[in-house]
Amino acid sequence: MPILNAIVHRIQKNGDAPAMLVPAQAPMPQTDTLDALLEGLNKAYHAKSKAWGHFPDVEGAADKANEQGSPLAGALVDYLAGRRDFIALTYGIAEHLTALLDAHLSVSGDLIVLDNRVGDGRFLTLALLHHREGFAVDEHLAVVPARQLNLAQMSLAARIDLTQWQAGDSHQYLSWIRDRGGKALAEGFAALLGAVEGVDASGETRTLLRAFSDYVEKEDFPEEASREKTDALIGYASDQASRGEPMTLEALSEVLDEQQPKAFFEHIRNADYGLSPEIPPDRKTLSQFRRFTGRSGGVSISFDSHLLGSSIEYDDAADRLIIKQVPKQLKDQIKGKN
Repeated sequence: MPILNAIVHRIQKNGDAPAMLVPAQAPMPQTDTLDALLEGLNKAYHAKSKAWGHFPDVEGAADKANEQGSPLAGALVDYLAGRRDFIALTYGIAEHLTALLDAHLSVSGDLIVLDNRVGDGRFLTLALLHHREGFAVDEHLAVVPARQLNLAQMSLAARIDLTQWQAGDSHQYLSWIRDRGGKALAEGFAALLGAVEGVDASGETRTLLRAFSDYVEKEDFPEEASREKTDALIGYASDQASRGEPMTLEALSEVLDEQQPKAFFEHIRNADYGLSPEIPPDRKTLSQFRRFTGRSGGVSISFDSHLLGSSIEYDDAADRLIIKQVPKQLKDQIKGKN
């Protein structure tokens, strides 16, 4: 992943004293260490739950962005057009972030900003990182204290798919996290970005899983096939999440059934779940999704875990499983037997 530009600006915050910006004077040279840092930063970022959206007032190409809609978008337009250098771009971000931290956080941090390419895409990543105390072994084989960047602890971070933004055909090219602080900090960071939330990742993921459960029930797959399809869905979604990319409904449909690659996609379209064609996977929601299965005495039961407590209840004291919404196909079979 070639790094085009990288820089670190430090924000010092000591007690009740005002936060102070210590700006870098030049971008960092590209090194193997910087490449490794970017890889670790991306991995940590993709593991977190995020909001997804876009800049306001951008319905077509990125050059429609303006200072009123988003100061960051306007600055990025100038940077990509060569009218603003990387130091000026990132210094402006750091200034706004310093004021935000001064109001809402009491810790220092390093703002790292990277402009890099991944395949045919170009991304701008920014993250406020803190330090942790660690240990190292020096050249004399002595244990010495060492301060390390804590990649897992990002107070604030964002990633912009510059390629998608410039193409003007997506409203999910901007993602951001809020790892620390309260509502005011989260809103302040979104305002700094000039971000408009375009899709509810957790809500869309939940709806997708519900659509999948309905699909499995409608098709009445055997238990083993249901489990395989569940594993395929979670595997695809997890892979996309690890790359920081959205799920596409058509691609997921192909993953679920190579023999009938359009079947799940047609189910979603015909049932009108209101899902976006591309859905950012929400890791927390995915981690809670699995299937419960069991077989005993001629009875075979299989259902998705998120149904427990809603349409399915378990009475531990009486050792009973209560199904509130009996599948239509099963109900028809029972009625036909009577």
